[in-house]
Amino acid sequence: MHHGNHFYGHAHVLAGYCGLDPADPPRIDGYLQHGWNVVDGLGAGTPYAPGRPIFVWSERTRRRAWSMGRPLATVIGAPFLYLLGSTPDERAGRDGTIWYPFHGWEGQHVTGDHQRLIDEIVATEPGPITFCLYWQEFRDDRVRAFYERAGRVICHGYRGYMRTRTDTRFLHHQLAELRRHRRVASNRLSSAVLYGAAAGCEPAVYGDPMHLAAEDTSTATRIRREWPELHGVAPDPAAARESALAELGDGHLAGPAELRAILGWTAVREPA
Repeated sequence: MHHGNHFYGHAHVLAGYCGLDPADPPRIDGYLQHGWNVVDGLGAGTPYAPGRPIFVWSERTRRRAWSMGRPLATVIGAPFLYLLGSTPDERAGRDGTIWYPFHGWEGQHVTGDHQRLIDEIVATEPGPITFCLYWQEFRDDRVRAFYERAGRVICHGYRGYMRTRTDTRFLHHQLAELRRHRRVASNRLSSAVLYGAAAGCEPAVYGDPMHLAAEDTSTATRIRREWPELHGVAPDPAAARESALAELGDGHLAGPAELRAILGWTAVREPA
């Protein structure tokens, strides 16, 4: 239905899990949460057709959606957890930190002192450090140069827009990188930090949080207040992972047949 269902290859991951063609996922009958947030599961400004279902990651998000007048919310868990559970970890060990700098998006650009943040990261992390930039910052030669002077720089791919240029293997790239690192860190709590904790990394959130243009800073303050167990240079890994899994909907994952029914895919034929 909404093109955001394809962001990061989410629909493709769920189609593969359901035994359908991951290269050509069927239309999802509703709105799929495409990133961790602290409202109703939909992205800010997402056009919503009243009466359509929302498929959210966690029970906490479902309750928020209900309180905001959107009762047709069903908890299915994050697509990342479906991929995590169905992809064997073939690596023998982990080393270093993968760092996700807070990023902007098409509608808002991030502002802040990248070099000051990098100096703090280098002084804190024992290394080696991999910096994973969002596609927007990765394509900015000026911004990317800051990070290239301090460590390895990668990008998981383009999330997609209006069902075009979507890197359908985005989550696969991300999972592979998380599994090669001992730590995952960022200057803002985000999906990437939660994914890393779920994948076995020691999470951390510290450093200059930076800002988006016209950002509501009260939301960032609320996040730091409500999830203290995930903030700091060295949070308790067990408590942080428990919290991350709850936000991702661990315990609410559906089986393939059930998920097909939930997403409106029961009439879709499996590939020959």
